[in-house]
Amino acid sequence: MELRLETPQDWWAVEALYDLSFAPGRSALSSYRLRDGVPPVPDLSLVACDEAGILGGAIRYWPIRVGEEDALLLGPVAVHPTRQGEGLGGALVRDSLARAKALGWARVLLVGDASYYGKFGFKMLHGVQMPPPTNPDRVLGLWDWDGVEGEVTSLKKGSSEHI
Repeated sequence: MELRLETPQDWWAVEALYDLSFAPGRSALSSYRLRDGVPPVPDLSLVACDEAGILGGAIRYWPIRVGEEDALLLGPVAVHPTRQGEGLGGALVRDSLARAKALGWARVLLVGDASYYGKFGFKMLHGVQMPPPTNPDRVLGLWDWDGVEGEVTSLKKGSSEHI
């Protein structure tokens, strides 16, 4: 599998993968409200394709603010059911996090399973409020969260500069 940046031509295939991988109504989740009207970060939205160009996995990131600080919202990340168990999800997470670090992002947030994302260094965040309904035990962060607290809000189009 080749990991590469998502292109506009990949958009519908990625959306179809997310529809296949997640329950109906996924767009009703609180994290989707933070994505509404905001494009994903293009330098961090990756796809994994096989030699025939068939999509096997995808990951996207979105610019957000937590209190007064900029951050990235990781997700969704999905792997096609026929490619699960090959380490593709982990490769997408590791590669995209390395790219985020190289681009100067200081913090990443996600809503997910601590037992899975803990292997990448994510830890439960305290004092960070996702839009309801979100289980606070699933709000995880990576890197520099010292002293960062507050409500998670979306960054609207044109305001995703972070450096």
